[in-house]
Amino acid sequence: MNVIGVVGEFNPLHLGHREHFQMSRAQLGADTPIVCVMSGDFVQRGESACFDKHVRARTAVMAGADLVFELPLPWCMASAERFALGAAALLDALGVVTHLSFGSESGDLAALQTLAAAAADENNLALTRERMRRGDGFAAAREAVLRRQVGETAALLERPNDILAVEYLKALTALGSAMTPIVTRRQASEHDGAGDGPVRSAMRLRAMLAAGEDIGPYVPDGTGEILAAQMAAGRGPVTAYTLEQAILARLRARTAEAMAALPDAGEGLANRLFAARQEGSLEALVERMKTKRYPTSRLRRLVMAAALGIRADMAAGTPPYARLLAYSGRGRALLRQIREHSALPVVNKPAAAKDLPEQARAIFRLNADARDLYVLGYGSPEARRGGSDWRTGPAAV
Repeated sequence: MNVIGVVGEFNPLHLGHREHFQMSRAQLGADTPIVCVMSGDFVQRGESACFDKHVRARTAVMAGADLVFELPLPWCMASAERFALGAAALLDALGVVTHLSFGSESGDLAALQTLAAAAADENNLALTRERMRRGDGFAAAREAVLRRQVGETAALLERPNDILAVEYLKALTALGSAMTPIVTRRQASEHDGAGDGPVRSAMRLRAMLAAGEDIGPYVPDGTGEILAAQMAAGRGPVTAYTLEQAILARLRARTAEAMAALPDAGEGLANRLFAARQEGSLEALVERMKTKRYPTSRLRRLVMAAALGIRADMAAGTPPYARLLAYSGRGRALLRQIREHSALPVVNKPAAAKDLPEQARAIFRLNADARDLYVLGYGSPEARRGGSDWRTGPAAV
């Protein structure tokens, strides 16, 4: 039996996500199950998700997914390479996923595979590091090196979904995975673009939510109502602004040693963050850390990693467990097969985390602690109570 794996943040889930599910099934059959690995309460951009992971997982199942598992925090808040590797490794370890489906601006699997092979080549990696030592940022250095080998195909690395597609393909090779890649071409709004027509980017929808605008026409049936109910209950949207004071408080309590242990904190970035932690806003803090070499997304991830207590060693390997967030009726049946074949412990109810090996328990606690920070961004004082991640099981949809 074929099973499709999909990685996403669904922040928020929109019509483009549903279209991706439909296009993936169009290649393998309308009844093919879809298993998602989804970022939790914090996402790869170094920001909070607009709504909590349990809510977003429910909307994914309503839009066509069958199982949604959480990608643990150290891989959510990582570079594109580690994000993709962690997500692909989790899907692969479940033991039932046969295909990995991802969106791409180009939709050109052959070109993306060529790029992935070139990007993983040790000689090209060494040349990229050399250009970085001369002052280039990583993205510019890598593209310049790869252009010499693959020509204009390297220009695909200027587009965010093509970049992630290359990282997924690299991950499949690194893992020795038998999952077959499927690429679907994005048909409408560009990643993070304003967009027009019925499909709007997640970034545009987050801006509409922040402005109090109705996103109902741009999300699948039922999603708008769920998100509206969350807002009415004072449970989102959560933004850098609503969390700003809580994040700054945590940063000011961090020592220089703690900053040095953060992921991707080398080359003086830990010192820059430690010196900037007394700024009065996150915007001013990131601005003080800026150099032309580092993209803002990397700086935001570093800031959020410090606030959440993520250490560099935590994402050294691959995710140590699979936590279920939501499931459909078809997903329930597939879950029985996963329990038989998975190389990872599957966590259904949070109480089961106490039986995990110590490293996995530590990662689970990290995610639960992150949730306690996340809820401080809610408008409702009652909703800000701590410990909610230990009380919330998967949703049957």
